[in-house]
Amino acid sequence: MWLSQRSRQGRREESQAQVGQVTLPGNPAGVYSSGERREMPVFGPGGYQWKPEAGQEVLVLKTGEEGETPCVAGTRYGGSLEPGEIQLFSNGGASIALRRNGNVEIVAAKVLVNGVPLTLEPPAEGGDDGDGGNT
Repeated sequence: MWLSQRSRQGRREESQAQVGQVTLPGNPAGVYSSGERREMPVFGPGGYQWKPEAGQEVLVLKTGEEGETPCVAGTRYGGSLEPGEIQLFSNGGASIALRRNGNVEIVAAKVLVNGVPLTLEPPAEGGDDGDGGNT
């Protein structure tokens, strides 16, 4: 009994949440925080899928009675959104932003609808929609 109490007392208390750096990308992921842990499941909001990249800073939550089951819960926010706005993005790729003013901003090299490229042409100069005023 004395030995079991002593081993519990000698444990270093760690926070239930830590920031770590992804060492093995994907889901499950490997993350280094106070040491490297592998095969950590990745969680996100419902309807959203995410695979962290190597080197990305992530939030690690320690679950289980003694924090023995860690998981990746999210990444640090680094954008320029206004309160109430939402942005989906891939690092260095496409993004979709829902703005407070009602605008939806899509930034991408190509937009596909059911696998078919969608072509959007900029409005003609002077506000003419190109039909000679016959709208």
